[in-house]
Amino acid sequence: MSDSINFNLITNNMKTILISTILVICFMTGFAQKNDVGESKQTIKDFKEEDPGISKFFNSAYGYAVFPGIGKGGFVVGGAGGKGTVFKGGTAVGDAKMSQVTVGFQAGGQKYAEVIFFENAKAYERFIGDNYEFSAQISAVALKAGVSADAEYRDGMLVFTMAIGGLMFEASVGGQKFDTQMY
Repeated sequence: MSDSINFNLITNNMKTILISTILVICFMTGFAQKNDVGESKQTIKDFKEEDPGISKFFNSAYGYAVFPGIGKGGFVVGGAGGKGTVFKGGTAVGDAKMSQVTVGFQAGGQKYAEVIFFENAKAYERFIGDNYEFSAQISAVALKAGVSADAEYRDGMLVFTMAIGGLMFEASVGGQKFDTQMY
């Protein structure tokens, strides 16, 4: 009898966790901004103000993708999402959508901006191809003054993030997936 009670208790706790997680994910990804080239350009200015050294990447990269606001949230299982703009030669050439699912120790929610630089045509073409997903060796650099000086491309890509708000405790695994729509 006590085994069935423990099983029911565990099942109810799992349902509560699952429902809470779904609500957090829906709530946070709802904050992901709609794609707007003007907001992407403002985000570029914000990144340059935070660390003027990042300008060298905007000037020399083959292309880049800018996500002005990615909403992220979770409790055990989490998710993130946001829309952005793809630039080539400093000109907006397409839209991008990012989605992410994570599993592991995590609780809370946050909003952040992200810029992905493409070192060459090969990296750019891989990204704008259908359903690109980051490989495990790609990691993001949290932007603060002076951090761009030592940043290096990995696999032809370089990713910077800048916190906008929220609080998230996380030790999770999961990859960002991107879909692009070129103009």
